[in-house]
Amino acid sequence: MDIGRLRTLREFADRGSVTAAAQALHCTPSAVSQQLRALQAEVGLQLTEPAGRGLRLTDAGRALVVRADEVLAALERAESELDTYRSAPKGRVRVAIFPSGALMLLPGLLARLAEFGELEVDIRDIDMTPPEVPGLVADFDVVVTHRDEHAEPFPADRLEVVHLLREPLDVALPPGHHLADHDRIDLTELASERWIGVDVGFPVDDVLRSLAIRTGVRPQVVHRINDFRIIEALVAHGHGIALLPRYAIKNADLLVRRPLAGIRAARHVEAVLRTGSSARPAVATVLAALQAEAAAVTPSCD
Repeated sequence: MDIGRLRTLREFADRGSVTAAAQALHCTPSAVSQQLRALQAEVGLQLTEPAGRGLRLTDAGRALVVRADEVLAALERAESELDTYRSAPKGRVRVAIFPSGALMLLPGLLARLAEFGELEVDIRDIDMTPPEVPGLVADFDVVVTHRDEHAEPFPADRLEVVHLLREPLDVALPPGHHLADHDRIDLTELASERWIGVDVGFPVDDVLRSLAIRTGVRPQVVHRINDFRIIEALVAHGHGIALLPRYAIKNADLLVRRPLAGIRAARHVEAVLRTGSSARPAVATVLAALQAEAAAVTPSCD
């Protein structure tokens, strides 16, 4: 089978439309359609079928995409073996990272990578939800993301997932709050509080909602703000309480932070890649630096 056609099939599978695949491959939609038709003729099976105004993969198409991943990963491994003959990792690595993760990990990560003079790292902060991650993997070599620890893990059939850290979520209270002297706080004690949350669908909101399901306490969310630095300022000034990740908080002295009693509440921070991408020395170097920095910001007691 033609490698270029397999790559076109994978881009179509990742991006969901002929037009989006064409943009990624820097060609016309008609060229993508022609490549898909040629691949169908080559294998003798229907790989796509009409779906509204567009196309979707058939069962045979989805099966071939998995094998295409394996073939293209094998090619990347072959290229990486040649890279090992070079004295240092070289080339460009594109990284997407969620904003609070960037605040927590990026300064140290870039310091660790500064010694690799021929390694070019392009970083973009993206406020991502878990369902958006597989699509981002089509555009970035490494996607650093987060999810509720009780949520389903990312699918492992076409993605490589590297665990970086587990970050507990604490209740953030303003100084002088009547529960500030508690070592731990039961969610039922917060039933009448005004909460400052993040947008629906983001991991910290997922945690808050899953806590509500498990305890029967429905938090009253009065504001939804995705920037934790703004949330910290609002809590510090008495405008509500919040559930905040422990290591990402930068103004801890302005808040009272307490763990929840009897409940495990945390988010997992993970690096997600296409299968086989970590075989590239440049990508492997970035991954190793991410793991080292994650270990550095995580207290051993947690």
